[in-house]
Amino acid sequence: MFAEKVINFYKNLEIPNNLPNKVRVMNPYDSEVTYSLVNKFFNKFYSDSNKRIFIVGINPGRFGGGLTGVAFTDPLNFELKCGIKNDLEKKQELSSRFVYKLIDMFGGVEKFYSKFFISALYPLALIKDGKNYNYYDSQKIYKILKPQIIKTFKQQIDFGANDKVVISFGKKNAEYLQEINDELNFFKKIIVFDHPRFIMQYRLKKLDTYLNNYTIILRDNCRPL
Repeated sequence: MFAEKVINFYKNLEIPNNLPNKVRVMNPYDSEVTYSLVNKFFNKFYSDSNKRIFIVGINPGRFGGGLTGVAFTDPLNFELKCGIKNDLEKKQELSSRFVYKLIDMFGGVEKFYSKFFISALYPLALIKDGKNYNYYDSQKIYKILKPQIIKTFKQQIDFGANDKVVISFGKKNAEYLQEINDELNFFKKIIVFDHPRFIMQYRLKKLDTYLNNYTIILRDNCRPL
């Protein structure tokens, strides 16, 4: 089952202990509260063996997946959109706002999650000076993390990835996703979406255009060949 594979994956993630430059790793799944929410979410939406199109972000942020354990899902959307009550502080996170607007346009959470799995190229949160940090912000950090990125991405693919296409959230993320995919030789095509946070911060006036265009792309890639 897809859900069982995901839940076991998050339970067994290893934290690297050799990161320089004051970069530290936060594992959301060490929290019993978060791990309980992850169980509820994946058993609700992924209790099957269907293959899904992967949408791949960078690494979890502190206030979205870093809290709930589910990529691009803040505590508010976890409760209001996914229907899973939680006692986490109901802060809204910009990327999560965009993603759930996109999910609504696609047809809602049940329809969306039956077709797509949202994850991250590096599955743990990175923090520096109290702020979110990206795995590619330092080539030194990336080189240290790359073996784990390859290992964990292969494990995620084994959940049940559709090999015809993978979607990247973020243009720079897509460059590294391409590098990893060249080594794994799994996905036939990479589609690049602008990162949700970039859209919400710098392209908000074009939000409806982004949502319409991305919804069309998602629907087109769900059609049988």
